[in-house]
Amino acid sequence: MSFKIVVLAKQVPDTRNVGKDAMKADGTVNRAALPAIYNPEDLNALEQALRLKSQVAGATVHVLTMGPARAAEIIRESMYRGADGGYLLSGREFAGSDTLATSYALACAIRKMGKVDVIVCGRQAIDGDTAQVGPQVAEKLGMPQITYAEEILDCTASKITVKRRLERGVEVVSGPIPMVVTVNSSAPECRPRHAKLTLKYKRAATLTEKQDAGADYTDLYTVHPYLTITEWGINDIEHDIKWLGLTGSPTKVKQIENVVFTAKESKRLTANDEEIEDLMKELIANHTIG
Repeated sequence: MSFKIVVLAKQVPDTRNVGKDAMKADGTVNRAALPAIYNPEDLNALEQALRLKSQVAGATVHVLTMGPARAAEIIRESMYRGADGGYLLSGREFAGSDTLATSYALACAIRKMGKVDVIVCGRQAIDGDTAQVGPQVAEKLGMPQITYAEEILDCTASKITVKRRLERGVEVVSGPIPMVVTVNSSAPECRPRHAKLTLKYKRAATLTEKQDAGADYTDLYTVHPYLTITEWGINDIEHDIKWLGLTGSPTKVKQIENVVFTAKESKRLTANDEEIEDLMKELIANHTIG
């Protein structure tokens, strides 16, 4: 039995260390000013996909990402950890996509893959924090979805069972295959790189990367086809151009404000009740608390 698992992953700027140059004047992220990393919750999703692969006979895990040529790095990273391969959706036509245009492009790419049994992705990306792409992909593909997943408990050819982490507890739900599952950061962390897989896939590359490198590895990729990362452009998927990129993105940034916290003054308190009471009144008055 073949069972295809697709992980939606994103290479994101590391917004945990945002400086004054992190945003451009037009309200878009200045990606050149921030290091690119694997979106954290997508790593949680990858771990769930790899665990599911070990449970289901004949299962494979492939990673789908949309971005510039350098985004192929997270596909290799996934392969080092146990994924079987990946797809890079790349081209200037996809640039500037908001969640609506991104989910449309990803849905088009998934349709091109043929039969997909389970789609797994992180709840949200740290550069947008919208938690919209996974559910939107499910809607565009007409697939049911389970959100806020913490663990995939069981999976058969027709049904998947998932534990969800909610604000006030957990619940266990089941649904039919095919299914889209979005994964929380509370899910188990992704396993580290495997040394043998790292050596096996270290030369895995897309067509663009092979051309840019200018090295003659023709024989290598002919003998080892698993080293070729599939790269699709605008002409490789069935699409309506008006739903892609900036044209297909109704979200517009009206204003951006960069807030940098600095320590200007400090107070030293003793165990005096009056001083503590005065501090509490001050914090309430400036709405720091209360």
